[in-house]
Amino acid sequence: MNFNLSQIPDRTAKPRTSGLTMVMDKGLSVEEAKNFLSVAGPHTDIVKLGFGTSFVTPNLDKKLDVYREYGMPVYFGGTLFEAFLIRNQFEDYIAVCKKYGITYMEVSDGSITIPHAEKCGYIEKLTQHGIVLSEVGSKDAAHIIPPYKWIELMKAELEAGSTYVIAEAREAGNVGIYRGSGEVREGLVQEILTQIPGEKIIWEAPQKAQQLYFIELLGCNVNLGNIAPNEVIPTETMRIGLRGDTFELFLNKDNA
Repeated sequence: MNFNLSQIPDRTAKPRTSGLTMVMDKGLSVEEAKNFLSVAGPHTDIVKLGFGTSFVTPNLDKKLDVYREYGMPVYFGGTLFEAFLIRNQFEDYIAVCKKYGITYMEVSDGSITIPHAEKCGYIEKLTQHGIVLSEVGSKDAAHIIPPYKWIELMKAELEAGSTYVIAEAREAGNVGIYRGSGEVREGLVQEILTQIPGEKIIWEAPQKAQQLYFIELLGCNVNLGNIAPNEVIPTETMRIGLRGDTFELFLNKDNA
């Protein structure tokens, strides 16, 4: 940090296994990726090339080289995995990941229907090639999954080999663990946490109010995902009580 302040909560140190900030890159240029990392690299743990953007991004190799130079893990969005799968190109997906040196992979079924045992089979296969993140929850706002089912799915996917399960919200934060308004489905979240360790879940939280909810609930080292590149620094200040929303959260007022 740039100067000394007392009563700052302890953030886990990189490389972290909890307290992750996962950033969604929806089409940064090579230069924009460099600029983003020059400022936010120390506070970013994983970068997701959102949905199918890697298919159409010019100079993809060069951008991935930039992330590698910073030691930043990168993975393709789960929608791309589904796009390969629905076209019966699972082996091609593995080949593409190998070609581009991608060692983190997301398995999701937010846009297509995959029998869950089959989904877990893909997770098991991909663990032979790298670290697997699996996403639970539908992108269809009309498809409401009951809490017991979220728990059942998350447990099975962790047992199949996922390092983390991602709680679906889309890039807008208005489905899955959120209502259409962006409001957190608090009962769902709290019930999930009775059975699934919080450090194994990445909560997609693109909106400030959503980030605040999880920081207040689980502390500064909660795993947050789908953070916009220009929101990493603001999110980090929220994590440690240097933003109005969490200013008093970590203060011991007797010593302040």
